[in-house]
This record gives sequence, structure tokens and C-alpha cells, in this order.
Amino acid sequence: MSTIEYLQPGEIEKRSFEIISEELLQRGIRLPAEEEMVTKRVIHTSADFDYAETMHFSERAVAVMEELIEKGADIVTDTNMALAGINKKALAQFGGEAHCFMADENVALMAKQRNMTRAAVSMEKAAAIEKPVIFAIGNAPTALIKLYEMAEQSDWKPAFIIGVPVGFVNVEAAKELILKTDIPHIINIGRKGGSNVAAAICNAVLYQMQRASEGDTK
Repeated sequence: MSTIEYLQPGEIEKRSFEIISEELLQRGIRLPAEEEMVTKRVIHTSADFDYAETMHFSERAVAVMEELIEKGADIVTDTNMALAGINKKALAQFGGEAHCFMADENVALMAKQRNMTRAAVSMEKAAAIEKPVIFAIGNAPTALIKLYEMAEQSDWKPAFIIGVPVGFVNVEAAKELILKTDIPHIINIGRKGGSNVAAAICNAVLYQMQRASEGDTK
């Protein structure tokens, strides 16, 4: 039988991360230092330790994402749920904004006219943003496919892709397309993911940057 721990609200997250660290050690898993906090926050969000094995980071992925945010990059999501989960106040400290175009009337109209998903059309709209964009995709594999197609067929390419859509249809294939590119990325291989995971990855990097700016390297 599990034991109840009586903790103050501010102590709950700290204790959760302690438990995650303990369980990773028990499983014999040592995460690369640069990737550690991102993967742990994803596990914290999902309570799923499979992410310790399936998260894939391109070379210097976290450092590249930090550099983009420091330069004021925006974040574009494929769901309003992911948008709601991102700490926009933390992002704004570095000059960035978060967007989701899925509910825009013109996106819905164009998707219907062209027989495309709104997620794909919203990626085209996001590509017109005149600054570096980090794409945080947690739901729609068609968004990843569209990003891949635009990068392959034009001179434009995303500054960074977080590719963690969840599901069964085209999810794994869409992730594999991004893995073949030289676009900086964080991808969860397999079917798992979700809007909460996409937001967690963004927040993990943002919180790490906040702590560094405040002189806290813990």
C-alpha cells in the first residue's frame, strides 16, 4: 500500500522530480546532462518512464533551442491546449510570443477549400512569421508532414521542431521524416506524445533559462 506524503504545495514538484531521479537510477538509466531536465519534465507531465528511452535530440538540441529563445524566437503550436500549457510570461522575458492558428477563420476556410487539415494550413501561415520560429507539434502528424514538405520544396525551413504528436495514423512516419532532415529537433520516437508533452518540453527549456539568468544552476 502506498504511503501518503504530506507536503506543502511548493514542495510537491520538487519531490516529484526527486522520485523521478530515484526511479531512473533504479532502472539503470543515466540521461545525458544536456537533455536531462527536458526528459524529466516530460516524465513528470506524463508519469511515463518510456520517454527516458524514446526521446531523440538532434546535436546540441537544447542549446540550439536556448539560443533561439534568447534571440526572441516565437513558438507556434498545433493545438490551443499546447498553447495554454506554455509559460508565455517566461517566453516573453526573452522577447518571444506563442501562437496557435488552428482556430483562425481563414485557416479553416483555406483548409476546406484545399481539402487539407487545418494543422497543415496553419503551418503555412506560421511560415510567414518574420522571425525564427520553434514549432511545438503535439497532436497533428499532418503538421510535421507539411513542415517537412515546405523545407524540402523551398528555401524556407523551421528554426526548430518539437515533434511529439500522439496517435496511430501517420504519427510514426511523420516523425521519421523530420529525423531524416538536418532541422534541429526534439522528437519522441513511436506513438506517444501529446500537447501536454510539447508544452512540457518548451517549459523545461524556458525554466532552465530562467534559473540560469537568476544565477541558480541547480
